[in-house]
Amino acid sequence: MPLPGSAFFGRRYRHINRYRQIASVLIRHGFGDLVTSIDLNRRLGLGGLSVNRKPVTPLTRWERIRMVLEKLGPSFVKLGQVASTRADMIPQELCTELEKLQDTVPPFSFEQARNSIKTELGDSLENLFAEFDESPVAAASVSQVHRAVLPGGEKVAVKIQRPRIRRTIEVDLEIMLDMAGLMDKHLHGLEAVDLVGVVQEFAHTIKKELDFNAEASHMERFARNFESNETIRIPKVFPHLSSLKILTMEFIDGTKVSELSALTEKGLDLEVIADRGANLILEQIFEHGFFHADPHPGNIMILPDNVVCFLDYGMMGRLSRHHRQYLSNLIIAVVHRDAEQITKAFLDLAAKNDPDSDPNLNHALEADVADFTEQHLYRPLKDINMGRLLAQFTQILAHHHLKIPPDFYLLIKALVTVEGNGRKLSPNFDMIKHTRPFAKKIMAERFSPGKLAKDIYLSGLDFGALLQGLPADIKDIVAQIRHGRIHVEFEHRGMEPMIKTHDRVSNRISFAIVLAALIIGSSLIVLSDIPPKWHEIPIIGIAGFLTAGAMGFWLLVTIIRHGKM
Repeated sequence: MPLPGSAFFGRRYRHINRYRQIASVLIRHGFGDLVTSIDLNRRLGLGGLSVNRKPVTPLTRWERIRMVLEKLGPSFVKLGQVASTRADMIPQELCTELEKLQDTVPPFSFEQARNSIKTELGDSLENLFAEFDESPVAAASVSQVHRAVLPGGEKVAVKIQRPRIRRTIEVDLEIMLDMAGLMDKHLHGLEAVDLVGVVQEFAHTIKKELDFNAEASHMERFARNFESNETIRIPKVFPHLSSLKILTMEFIDGTKVSELSALTEKGLDLEVIADRGANLILEQIFEHGFFHADPHPGNIMILPDNVVCFLDYGMMGRLSRHHRQYLSNLIIAVVHRDAEQITKAFLDLAAKNDPDSDPNLNHALEADVADFTEQHLYRPLKDINMGRLLAQFTQILAHHHLKIPPDFYLLIKALVTVEGNGRKLSPNFDMIKHTRPFAKKIMAERFSPGKLAKDIYLSGLDFGALLQGLPADIKDIVAQIRHGRIHVEFEHRGMEPMIKTHDRVSNRISFAIVLAALIIGSSLIVLSDIPPKWHEIPIIGIAGFLTAGAMGFWLLVTIIRHGKM
């Protein structure tokens, strides 16, 4: 869905300085051909920029793309991080490189933080907090976090959105969409990269992350889901000290899951932590359908008694009940190394298991999955990296132009991250061992008496609603027939080969009739002894016989070529 350049004509000149900066960074990293190909220098009057500059260092094209995103700032870094999860939209080599992007930027000033609090919460920092650390404990592209103490003595973390970050991101989104549309329109060889789709996905994700009210509701829902589970801790939210751009939550003083030596020194059990982390994320996925989509080591703290605490609830994933069932089928099929069931599970996820769809699709996909299974699933289950396995399966789907739910890619990102954390904590970590019970539980619940009774009840309600509306529908159909508004069209399928065969047969019969007439006519001319003659034989008759011979030979060759004698 390329965007027309004229739609952004005014915006280009309104953001001319940012365009110049982007073009300059692209050229400096060896992408001057891109600037020229999309005609950006002429469109924006960038004649002063030299587009023939060579790359600064002998890096790969993918590495230079990552460096460009880092140089262009927070919006583009976030874009790269979102794109790294979409192997269906961009090449795997680029995904691997984009995973290296780091979301670290210098903090903004304390005065700016103070002003944001006053504007958003309607009172001064001194009245709202008994203590407030001027230096942030963490700074990222969208926000930074300060430690504070409430008048009642509770220690809190105050997450403050960067000043003017919304405006910066809006401008960058306009430019990203404009350039993605131009590249999609003017560049060839990008069929495997859905540039506009990647930017639109990013726009959807970043807008949700900018809403701290949504993050607060995520945390409260998370807390309800795990209110009886003592192995996990969810920070308490303080709604009266939170807004669209401010989020105040309980301060968690723990140890990062990546600090293995510190965990060991505090007497914590690394294997228990690995098992709990996996079980918690799998419970989120299979039981609640609402999961933390960015559980990297910086977002997981370990508290005394091996209690796990997740931080940063801005990026969350959701899976419907049906998608959880399909995922369970997929896991069980992987455990049994059943290529046919793996294919069926993926087709269910892709909503393509339609009897009217191309029957060759299932066979081609199953062949690719079987080949992949033979190559990679011969190892013991504990040695199989499930997250990477799912990511590679999605690449097979992308090759067959199948689409799966966007949140499934967040699921893969979460599983890859948690599995990586688990293997660092425990060399014997087995993700599939943890996953199998959850998948079996989903499958068992599907056929439980309670679930069947509920499905029958819901189906009965639907059927009752159908019967209730049926008289009115019939009346409407009869009225439309009476007024001649209903038209019935018939479409014959599968007739084309038969029609082509009939055309070929009728053409040959006509050709044979003409050939026979030509032979008979030539014979009559020879018998009539009409001059001019050649060796006492009429020349017209000879010409007719030669023509008939050539036509007969051509007809014979055509029949033999089609294998019909």
